[in-house]
Amino acid sequence: MNHFQDQRVAKEINLKDLFRVIKKRIWIVIVFAVIATAAGWFYSNANKTVPLYETSTNIIINAETGYRNTLQVIIKDTIVLEKVIRELELQSSPSSLAGSINVGSIDDTQVVKITVTDTNPTRAADIANTTAKVFIEEIPNIMGFEDVRVLSEAKINPIPINEDNQNKIIIAAFIFGIIAGIGLIFLIDSLDDSIKSEKDIESVLGIQVLGSVSKINKKNVNKRKNRQTKLEFRGETIGFK
Repeated sequence: MNHFQDQRVAKEINLKDLFRVIKKRIWIVIVFAVIATAAGWFYSNANKTVPLYETSTNIIINAETGYRNTLQVIIKDTIVLEKVIRELELQSSPSSLAGSINVGSIDDTQVVKITVTDTNPTRAADIANTTAKVFIEEIPNIMGFEDVRVLSEAKINPIPINEDNQNKIIIAAFIFGIIAGIGLIFLIDSLDDSIKSEKDIESVLGIQVLGSVSKINKKNVNKRKNRQTKLEFRGETIGFK
């Protein structure tokens, strides 16, 4: 047997030993996986991500850049937002509502996007459209400017913008449980000094094992009986011929 064959045999033996060690205490892996998965499930539910929905309405403000920037600021002013709150009967303050609204020009054009983020997709669309409507109604009274119109209304967006990590946390906890269980099995096995195989005997005593006595259990007895029955049956058939 050459050097490479020796290496392959040693590798197969090592893999068999590793599998034997894990199989012997596989219940530890199962217990750790179950406990870790349950812990991950409870943690993910306790820290569940609230889904947020976002939608936008576009308006056209036909004005120069400097003047348009001034008009954009008024969109989030208290005068506009208080009227939006009254019309939609929202349970929030103007400052809180302003925090959920973002206003900006699209690529330095006259198109201004009013983006609303809310926990309710329908309410987000209502706030965006109502804010644009109120702004168009109020801006002539505030600035004497009337050249504003809606380009496109906000639609209900049912897809949340923030990702739900609940499944990822549970899967990560499951994998961690398996790894921790396997690690504990090898730790227990490394601390176990008992003799478990012929190889251990040869290593401790320095002598070669010539034979071994099989463990007698119900499985081995039944296997031997079945083997004897087959031999008897085969012998009768040969004799008949």
